[in-house]
Amino acid sequence: MTAYIIRRLMYAIPIAFGVSIVCFALVYIAPGDPLQTILPEDASEETIMMVKKAYGFDKPIPVQYAIWLGKVLTGDFGISIATGRPVTDEIFKALGNTILLAAGAVLVAFTLAFSIGTIAGYRVGSFIDRAVTGIAVIGVSVPNYWLGIVLVIVFAVELNVLPATGMGPRGSDSFNIFEWSNFRHMIMPIVTLSLIPIGIIARTTRSAVAEVLNQDFVETLRAKGLMETEILLHVIKNSLPQVLAVMGLQFGYLMGGSILVETIFTWPGSGFLLNKAILTRDLPVLQGTILVLAIIFVATNLVIDLLQTAVDPRLKRS
Repeated sequence: MTAYIIRRLMYAIPIAFGVSIVCFALVYIAPGDPLQTILPEDASEETIMMVKKAYGFDKPIPVQYAIWLGKVLTGDFGISIATGRPVTDEIFKALGNTILLAAGAVLVAFTLAFSIGTIAGYRVGSFIDRAVTGIAVIGVSVPNYWLGIVLVIVFAVELNVLPATGMGPRGSDSFNIFEWSNFRHMIMPIVTLSLIPIGIIARTTRSAVAEVLNQDFVETLRAKGLMETEILLHVIKNSLPQVLAVMGLQFGYLMGGSILVETIFTWPGSGFLLNKAILTRDLPVLQGTILVLAIIFVATNLVIDLLQTAVDPRLKRS
């Protein structure tokens, strides 16, 4: 198992390296000059050269990449062009806020979707199965930004029972999830973010459980006289690798933070930070945020791969 983990880690390194190249290339792929937002229109040639030198744009591109990558490996993502603050501070502060939402959405979506998907898969063709299928179709069909706007109109504007935006009366710096005045700000964003994962995971779980139930070993278990609850545990275990793969993808989606959802609720997470960086052409923040989120996604897939192998050793690649 240790050798397998090391091999999977080695596979992840070139992926992370490729992601870093793409992130660095954003400076040159994006239209326009990245320094135009900080340079005055009447900047002299001398001033322009000084700024280029300060940000390292006066060096050849391979050298710029090597310098940038070296700094990134030490946790230095540069300085935000828009705010003048270290990008690392901006990213990890926003990422912490996104993790709060993602953790809530994972708890709600994964638990609910796996439960109803398992029941539906075990009772194929029943009323519960049809109801869960309907919920899954709604979950994957309704745009989450639309649901977010509807929730704001209903619960914030019409009923006035939940706040529409923000992270609490004292802002993100003093946010305390254990205080109701702060926690109520998370309810609508979590519900909005949970909708799509519920639909996708419930449908996948139902399909996986129904497929395993049709396998010959289930009949063998029944012939041996096992109780239905014991058979269900065997079915769930054999369904888990497929379900875990989908959960991993959805976890990466939640950790990335939905730009639209965080923008609708003015939640200062990574998606909201990305949105601001795009609008202000803050390329250091854009590069750093995308790189961190991509690395998280790669790490998530690595963990899921290892979990799948732990659940079903037959999946271990030779």
